[in-house]
Parts: sequence; C-alpha cells; structure tokens
Amino acid sequence: MPIPTLEREAALWAEGFRLVAGLDEVGRGPLAGPVVAAAVVFVPGQSPIEGLKDSKDMTPAERERVAGEVRRAALHWALGAASVREIDRLNIRRASALAMRRALDRLPVTPDHILVDGTPLPELERAHEPVVDGDGLCQTISAAAVLAKCLRDHLMERLAPRYPPFRWESNKGYATAEHLAALRGSEPTPHHRLTFSPMAQGELF
Repeated sequence: MPIPTLEREAALWAEGFRLVAGLDEVGRGPLAGPVVAAAVVFVPGQSPIEGLKDSKDMTPAERERVAGEVRRAALHWALGAASVREIDRLNIRRASALAMRRALDRLPVTPDHILVDGTPLPELERAHEPVVDGDGLCQTISAAAVLAKCLRDHLMERLAPRYPPFRWESNKGYATAEHLAALRGSEPTPHHRLTFSPMAQGELF
C-alpha cells in the first residue's frame, strides 16, 4: 500500500505557497450519521508524521495515536460536518462539499493552496487541486482524513447506546449485515439517511 509523503506539499512550499491545506471527508457511504470533513495546514518544512497513512488502512488505535500527532504538529486544523437532514436535502456530493467548506471556513487562516482527495469538486466553491488517491499520497490530505474519521467514529459511538439494535459502536452506520437486519425489524432513526438505498426504495419497511 502507498505511504503518503510530503513531496507535493514540499513542491508547493518551494513555489511560495506557505499555507497549503489538505482537505478530505469521511462518511459518504454509511446509511446513518453525518458526513465529516477536516482541513489541515502543516508548517512549511514539516517533517513527515510517522505512521500516517490512508485512514482506511489503520486500526482505531493507530488513528487515535496519529490524530494526536497531527493535532500537535499542525500549524492549523479544523473540522466541519453536514447533517443527515442536509445530506437528504442536498445529496451526498453537495453535502460533502458543504462539510469541507465549513472545515475551511473554521481555519483561522485562508490557505494559499488546497489539496483535495479525489476528482475535481466544483461544489466546493474554492480553487483547489484534486489528487486522486490523495489520502494515500499526500500527508496533509491523509492527516485530514484521520481527524475526520476519528471525530465521525466518536459521534457514532456516542449515538449507539440510544439505538442498540443498530450496533453503531461497531459498524459506524455502514450497511453491515447486522445494521440491515436491524432496519428490517425497526423503523429508521432520525439519524438515518432516508434518500439512501435500500431505504429510499422502501425495501426494508
């Protein structure tokens, strides 16, 4: 698996871009819960953070440890989210962009350059450089993904005791077999995305 580096960031620093922000979101796929984004700005010349990689390839304990390192090392970082209601109203792509804009707006500085995981996202309404597989290639993007993932997991874990059948403490709202089985026997909660399949097709109720 690729290990993210600071090569792209270092090239931008050398070109005079001092405030390079990495931006990513997590939670596009689940049936429940918000989509969460983070923005991270490292100090120019920052050394690579040991153990930082694609958040999907890390254990929860690894993510928590690395998230602490990111928060200590970053010049600035911020989080943003879009609610289930916003996801259902806007669609997941636009809601993801909204969460990203909120993360950027919560930074105390305006980035000179923004690196975003994936393909171009016009809905972001900010000039940005898309990086395909960026969370596995660029440390600023990977750092943002780790922060966003940790927050979203914590949110779902806090919600889990209110809705025990759905087992959000383990599946974090994703469409696991246990989550789908619980939906077949219960009404959706206020935290479910009603526009998502299979709920939108009425297949479960």
